[in-house]
Amino acid sequence: GNKPTSFSFSAYYTRQTNSYYFYQNSNESMEVFGASVGIGKRLKWPDNWFVLYNELSLQSYRLHDWNYYFIFSNGTSHNFSYKISLQRNSTDQPIYPRSGSSYQIGLQLTPPYSLFRDKNTDYQNMEDSEKYKWIEYHKWTVKGTQYTALTKNLVLMTRAFFGYLGFYNRDLGYSPFEGYVLGGDGMSGYSTYGTEVIGLRGYPNSSLTPLINNAYAGNVYDKFTVELRYPLILQPQSTIYALAFLEGGNSWSDIRDFNPFSIKRSAGIGVRVLLPIVGMLGIDWGYGFDPVGTDKKGGSNFHFVIGQQF
Repeated sequence: GNKPTSFSFSAYYTRQTNSYYFYQNSNESMEVFGASVGIGKRLKWPDNWFVLYNELSLQSYRLHDWNYYFIFSNGTSHNFSYKISLQRNSTDQPIYPRSGSSYQIGLQLTPPYSLFRDKNTDYQNMEDSEKYKWIEYHKWTVKGTQYTALTKNLVLMTRAFFGYLGFYNRDLGYSPFEGYVLGGDGMSGYSTYGTEVIGLRGYPNSSLTPLINNAYAGNVYDKFTVELRYPLILQPQSTIYALAFLEGGNSWSDIRDFNPFSIKRSAGIGVRVLLPIVGMLGIDWGYGFDPVGTDKKGGSNFHFVIGQQF
């Protein structure tokens, strides 16, 4: 139709125990329930490239004597949020774009539960299971990618990302859920807290994420990429292209420390291979120029990529 509309629904359930086999009974467990429903609609204004997306989601964590990588061992925590994003995508093709751009502005937020509590609530001495029974935050996302053909096939890709996880109540502080983990290949693995994994080549995985009490505390980040691409094979059955990149970015635990000019820099080369059955595969070599922790430099790092990176 004139205004194509998409509808999505998902639901899932996971259960972890300390048992070695699934048929064994265990008194230690963590269960995660989740469901989401979303509606996307293509807009006519300002042009036909815009899409508005809305989503409601709910996650519930139930723990019983669970002493493995979670902020509390007994209790229930709920993450009920609303997400809205405005996207514009005018790229000429998804696999090897030569022109066009992709931009996104998004906001995800929960109700401000702490605003309905007593103003004298003592969060410092409150149990974590009570403090985070209803998780609260507002999460802002800005992403932009531009493709420019320098010659017929030589393409310059420039990209800038920014994300911020905010809070409603400074006494309660930042949410331990929905933060950012920066550094490495950006391959998203399993995350207990629903964190967003952001790749930055030339540095080990997660190495650019601040730690507080041995827990990741990336609440704001930025990332900038300049990448030169040249195709080696452009066939319907297979696409192979080489690339060279400059990249930089950083993450902070507090928005007050954010400095867009204080970035960790890297450079490197790589190759991407698209196979019809397997999908996109790639390998990058990157060299990090800036210190990470006690290391003087990020140094030489190889990164493997599976799937299209956005």
